[in-house]
Order: sequence, then structure tokens, then C-alpha cells
Amino acid sequence: MNGTKDRKIALEASSLRKAYGAGHTEVLAVRDVALSIFRGEIVALLGPSGAGKSTLLSILGLLRDPDKGIVSIGGEIVFDGVPRVDGRSFRRKHIGFVFQKANLIPFLSAEENVRLAMEINDVPGRQARKRAMELLEHLGIAPRAGNLPNKLSGGEQQRVAVARALANKPELLLADEPTAALDSVRGRQVMELFRDVAHENDAGVVVVTHDHRALDVFDRALQMEDGALRPSDEIDREMTAMKDTRTSSPLES
Repeated sequence: MNGTKDRKIALEASSLRKAYGAGHTEVLAVRDVALSIFRGEIVALLGPSGAGKSTLLSILGLLRDPDKGIVSIGGEIVFDGVPRVDGRSFRRKHIGFVFQKANLIPFLSAEENVRLAMEINDVPGRQARKRAMELLEHLGIAPRAGNLPNKLSGGEQQRVAVARALANKPELLLADEPTAALDSVRGRQVMELFRDVAHENDAGVVVVTHDHRALDVFDRALQMEDGALRPSDEIDREMTAMKDTRTSSPLES
């Protein structure tokens, strides 16, 4: 990867705060969070349940407004105390989402699920179908393009969900526990897929995960505790050890 000075920022946020409740019942889900995500990198967001990871992801993806702070995506300020863009329209054009469940439309085929994401952005049907098939081909699932979701495995459904998230060429891809329902092999395949998306499509990718088994896939890891991002030497050492192990393995191609 290039040095920081040569890399474009996909997302930048500062002083983010989000509280639920008030007075003695107030809970700070996100407290004074600042972070930058570069295009072309994949970042893990780690931490225990209740640490604020999903709340932070929903703020970064414009699904929820923070109480305060600034969010900039692709160099454009989208929130600085008040929303500066229409969230729904901006998300459709600039942000891709993948969740724990693929959430595919059950009566549409794999190709139609991907194509629909473009057609609601007024992409002509023929052009949308062409890109949908190109994405499904790239993700190794083109032979299943005509299948309904209930005829796809869990891993195949997630690949379709990734294709759908990439359909409009987003600068930012956000994934919330995307492998929680998958076994370790399929889970790793999905994580490697996100890595390829970041590196090959020049997107900034943030993945919320509890799974440390695929840490070597990520360029960086952020640790969240009690609503705040905190440095973790333990996570850094774990990532380095895993990368070194896989690099030196004689089974690696």
C-alpha cells in the first residue's frame, strides 16, 4: 500500500458522540471518536458486545445522526452538527452496506437483487444488468445468477449481498458482523472478499467483527471499548503474528 500522504481519504470523522437516555440513565454509546479510513484499505472494528461498534457504524453510514461531531465522506462534509446531505440519496450513491444477514429480496434472483440497487439510482436496465453480471462473475457466483435466494448457500447469499453493495461503485463499504452466521471456512472467504474489494476497487472498507481468526486479512484494526476507540498493543501483536505465520507457511500459494 502507498504511504499515507499518497492515499485518498474515504471517510473522516471527529468528535463523534452519541448518547441514549438522559440524566442518571444516560449511556454513552459513542464518546469522542475520531478516525480516518483511506481508500484501498480494509479496517477491522473490534470490541466486546455493547462497546458501541454497531452504533458507530450506523453513524458513519448516515443511518443515524450523532449528537455532535463531524463526518466527511469522499471529501464532502455530510454532518457537522446537522445533516448536510440527504442521507438516503447519498447512501445509495456513495456507501455500500453488508450486514450479518444478506437481506436479499426473496422473490428476485441473485442478478435482479444486484441490478435493483442500480435501477433505483436511475441506471438504465441494460447497463445495470451488465454491471450486475460482471460483479457476480468477479465474485465467482455468476453461474447462480438466476437463482432465488432460497436456492443459494449462506456464503453465496453474502457474495450476492457484497455485489449489491458494490453495484454503485461506493467510496465506502461498511459491514456489520457479516460472517457471524457462517462457518470458519466460509467466513474467511467472505473476509478475503472484502480485502479484495478494498485493494482492487479502491474502496475504504470497515468490518465490525468479533472473529479474530481472520485478523491477517486486515490492513488495520481498531479496538472499541465503552464507546471509545482505544489503542491495543495486544491486537497489534496478534495481527502481526498471524500475518507472519501465513506469509511463512509453505502451504501458501
